[in-house]
Amino acid sequence: MKQVATIAGFDSNGSAGLAADLHAFFADGVYGHGVLTAAVAENSKRITATQTMPVDFVKDQLNALTDFPIGAAKTGMLANRGIIEAVADAAQQVQGVPLVVDPVIVTKQGDRLVPDDAFEVFCRRLLPQADVLTPNFIEAATLVGETLATPEALLDAALYLQKMGAKNVVIKGKHPQTGEEPVISSLVLLADGESFWVNNSFIKAQKANGAGDSFSAIIAAELAKGRSVMEAIERANDFVVAAIRHPTGVGKQFGPLNHWAGQDWLRGDD
Repeated sequence: MKQVATIAGFDSNGSAGLAADLHAFFADGVYGHGVLTAAVAENSKRITATQTMPVDFVKDQLNALTDFPIGAAKTGMLANRGIIEAVADAAQQVQGVPLVVDPVIVTKQGDRLVPDDAFEVFCRRLLPQADVLTPNFIEAATLVGETLATPEALLDAALYLQKMGAKNVVIKGKHPQTGEEPVISSLVLLADGESFWVNNSFIKAQKANGAGDSFSAIIAAELAKGRSVMEAIERANDFVVAAIRHPTGVGKQFGPLNHWAGQDWLRGDD
């Protein structure tokens, strides 16, 4: 049994963060461990309260995981400088374990989720340890400090992120605006310099919380199984597409992906 760890926040409705990661790990047939960094009280409409874990408690959880043969790990919400430093320290101590970094640093509206000192430490200490970095369009623009208005700008941003230390970069495409072709195009830049686009038809769905979390979680799971980075990214993409395409009935407004549908797709592809 391959074992994978997620270091992330927990959404009480189970649709995103650590909960979505564990759903994705289970769907992909790996055992999931979790390090809790924060928690939010959330229903299908709004977040009503948040709580960040003490840094020492995060360190205790990370130390506890040394008892297990972790095959890959991924990060999600890391709320402050101390937590980011603790995770970066732990990553340095387990060289050779693939690390997928999902930079949960900014909202889809462009609002920063972490303070400036935490953002600086993230860029300096954790990003360079990423075997795969998976920012969305807004997060990539924030990391490079540029407006990404063209495909060429996206490639330049991915190259810049590689210069910052990330080995492989996936910049997830933005949702199409009114009048644009209904396609989401994500850019992949591999460590060897090869780049390619992953194009998906846009699926308009309210109940699709945790898509980015699940995407990075499946990449980590597939790397733990010994897949190449390219294979892991492609399988994660198809998993999320299947999970969005078959919505669940959970939640009155926003809700989770259908990880069962993603699981069915993975089993069929194998």
